[in-house]
Amino acid sequence: MASIELTLENFEDTIKQEGITFVDFWAEWCGPCRMFGPIFEQASENNPEIRFGKVDTEAQQQLAGMAGISSIPTLMIFRDGILLFNQAGALPAPALDDLIGKVKDLNMDEVRAEMAKQNEN
Repeated sequence: MASIELTLENFEDTIKQEGITFVDFWAEWCGPCRMFGPIFEQASENNPEIRFGKVDTEAQQQLAGMAGISSIPTLMIFRDGILLFNQAGALPAPALDDLIGKVKDLNMDEVRAEMAKQNEN
C-alpha cells in the first residue's frame, strides 16, 4: 500500500484509527527528506497492514506547526491513536524495518496501563 497524503483535514482522523500509522514530515527542498522518501515508500509497500502517511511541511505549514515540527524529516508513529515515536532525521532502511517490528510487537494493553499510571502521578 503506497503512502497517503496527510493534510490538516485528514491528519487527526488518520492517526486516531485503530492500528499503526507512520507519518513522514518532509519538504521537497530537503536533501535528507529526498533520501528517506524512497525508504519510507518501500516500507509502505512491504507492510500493507500499516498506514503510511506523508505531510508536505511546505503545503501544510499549519499542520507542521501544530505537530511541533522543527526539523525535517521527522518520523512520528501512532498506534491506536497513541503517539509512540517522534524523532527527526532520516533513517536507513534496516533501522526503519527494526522500528516497524518493534511497534508491531508492542503490547498496547501494557502501554495504556503505563500511560494511566503516569497520569496518576
